[in-house]
Amino acid sequence: MLDLALAGFIALVMAIGFRRPFVWVLAYLYVDILAPGKMGYTIMPAIQISLITFLAAFAGWMLADPKKGARFTLRQGIMVVLLFYCWWTTSNADFPEFAATKWEWVWKALFFAIFLPLTITTKLRLESALLVMLLSVAAIVISAGIKIVLGGGGYENNLFFVNDNSGIYESSTLATVAICSIPIVIWFTKYGTIFKPDWRVKLFAAALIFACFLIPVGTEARTGLVCIAVLMVLALRDVKRRLTFIVAGATIVFVALPFLPQSYYERMATLGSTDGDESASTRLAVWGWTFDYANENPTGGGFDAFRGNSFTYNMPIREEQGNTMAVEYREVTDEGRAYHSAVFEMLGEQGWPGLFIWLWLHALGLWQMERIRRKWRKKQGNGEGEGEEWVAPLATALQYAQIIYLVGSLFQGIAYQPYVLMLIGLQCALWTYSKRLHAVAAEKARESKVRESDTNTKPMLGSPSPAHV
Repeated sequence: MLDLALAGFIALVMAIGFRRPFVWVLAYLYVDILAPGKMGYTIMPAIQISLITFLAAFAGWMLADPKKGARFTLRQGIMVVLLFYCWWTTSNADFPEFAATKWEWVWKALFFAIFLPLTITTKLRLESALLVMLLSVAAIVISAGIKIVLGGGGYENNLFFVNDNSGIYESSTLATVAICSIPIVIWFTKYGTIFKPDWRVKLFAAALIFACFLIPVGTEARTGLVCIAVLMVLALRDVKRRLTFIVAGATIVFVALPFLPQSYYERMATLGSTDGDESASTRLAVWGWTFDYANENPTGGGFDAFRGNSFTYNMPIREEQGNTMAVEYREVTDEGRAYHSAVFEMLGEQGWPGLFIWLWLHALGLWQMERIRRKWRKKQGNGEGEGEEWVAPLATALQYAQIIYLVGSLFQGIAYQPYVLMLIGLQCALWTYSKRLHAVAAEKARESKVRESDTNTKPMLGSPSPAHV
């Protein structure tokens, strides 16, 4: 029954796409984030819906989209360079079979992020893409939040639609994505037009934000707690009453503390020290190994190059002996440990050139969003940009989402996370759209000056013309 419902819904969306091909782009966003192919048992896994929607989105744009206003940006060019560089390192990978498996989804995520801005040429399309992405994440977050409230959650517990600990369904990844989506949710409560921001939208948004905050608690993902702290710091930039905001936030935290499970406290306690925590200890060892490996192999070892690591370290083990706590150091040998950091993931797999490209891509995005934010706020302050009040807040929301992701990615190997690459694509689209708006406004200003100049130089009725003077 579940297969039929999912297949029927997707078939309906694909049918609508024959009349509005951009719907196929939205269909791919939905499919790639939510992964309905993993939810079914018979029909959905067999029809390869991700590939179908991917091809439909591209073919629909090529054959039927007017392409008016589509521009290719510098950041898209950077992603093209990264795409071909990853292809080259994959062909020379240390572990070809594993590298080929990861390449199968990485190239598609990068290619779609490059392609997405070309399809988004209007505000309606930009908002539609952002809304579909947000609601797809919301479907996962809300269902997981309900399970957390009813069952209490827990580290590595199955809280999601699928029994799969990869992609967005990995607990730390979902915690990061959930928190970085909150600024976008807030933007829709003020500037959304598809769903007017009335009391129903605001009520749903408040519930969704609460569910997003539940994800780090229910999954006991330490990265999620760090992302929440980053979000709170970023929020101080825009709130009018900062002291009130800080006091309110602290009050909510103190009220919530008694309701948190003991297992959450125990797991969060490992944030401050690596002693006694094998996960944190191995991360430091892997990062050291990766740095040395990159110095010996400057161009990286291709995808999953971490499978070649091996290291030995002393692990402190605490044991209770009566009323005292004894600490014993045991030698631990580990190998094939993942990077647990997007920075070291890029460094180990793509070397120093790949890491530079990746950092350049994100740094340029932060700069572009900041430029849009300041330029359009200045326009609104001068009484310009009427009807475009949404531009600066959206740039801020996308910038905050990216910052939260970047902080969270320091502790996870999510350098190629498709959802984040989609956000980068939307940033490129917003950058192009804002430049086009600015060009139109400048052209109108020039025309207005020309008309005023013609009016001022036109001879008054009854006055002698220049020819008679």
